[in-house]
Amino acid sequence: MSVKHPIISVTGSSGAGTTSVRNTFEQIFRREKITAAFIEGDAFHRYDRNELQRKMAEETARGNRHFSHFGPDANQLAELEAVFAQYGETGAGRTRHYVHDAEEAERYGSPPGTFTPWEPFPEPTDLLFYEGLHGAVKSNGIDIARHADVKIGVVPVINLEWIQKIHRDRSTRGYSTEAVMDTILRRMPDYVHTICPQFTETDINFQRVPTVDTSNPFIARWIPTVDESMVVIRFRNPRGIDFPYLLSMIHDSFMSRANSIVIPGNKLDLAMQLILTPMIWKLMEKKKRAS
Repeated sequence: MSVKHPIISVTGSSGAGTTSVRNTFEQIFRREKITAAFIEGDAFHRYDRNELQRKMAEETARGNRHFSHFGPDANQLAELEAVFAQYGETGAGRTRHYVHDAEEAERYGSPPGTFTPWEPFPEPTDLLFYEGLHGAVKSNGIDIARHADVKIGVVPVINLEWIQKIHRDRSTRGYSTEAVMDTILRRMPDYVHTICPQFTETDINFQRVPTVDTSNPFIARWIPTVDESMVVIRFRNPRGIDFPYLLSMIHDSFMSRANSIVIPGNKLDLAMQLILTPMIWKLMEKKKRAS
């Protein structure tokens, strides 16, 4: 953690909805005239797309059918922690981009499934913003969580997460439902041992819960809409959170526990603005005092 060079980390698995949270933060940054350095979690994968396929085939041949990019062996987690630590100390660091598709290939000048060259962060910046799979990892000598000043988890209930992933992979990547199911099964041990434990380290978790039947996610024809959902917002430390104010501003919300508020799904952006903006103000005020 750093007063002069704060770090915000948003963590969630593939298809969880971290991009929506990033979009909200970008709106706040523009409004508050905050310059952020950005890290996409995919930038710290150890293998490009072809290398990962070869590595998975090698591991499968050895009898390991659960090697996935969710796990520590497929990622440069020590390097990611080093960048967090460097930024916290100096406000500097480096990152790169993983090129997902043809549109990004045109933008970055690199083929889909590859990485762009490493580049330093622009300077100066007000804070570092991370969005990806491993922003709060704490295990096996790695402690990324300790470097982040604000840690946020985006965690739909598991069936909803699977529905979102199935629909995304079928529509944008042309995968069959069976292929997506195989991917889910391959990743499950890493999901349990690497992804889930991070959500005990996060300061705030946003968990979308559908209010329609998602009993069998593998046959769901539609992704439940925000109007068919509630969102549970859990605060690790509720001290300083003005729950009466949130309840008054977010209609049809209620407290489910002393540290949790439940809101209608279509009020998530409003809730994030109300909750996250004061947190960013505090980070910037501390930074200003320290400078």
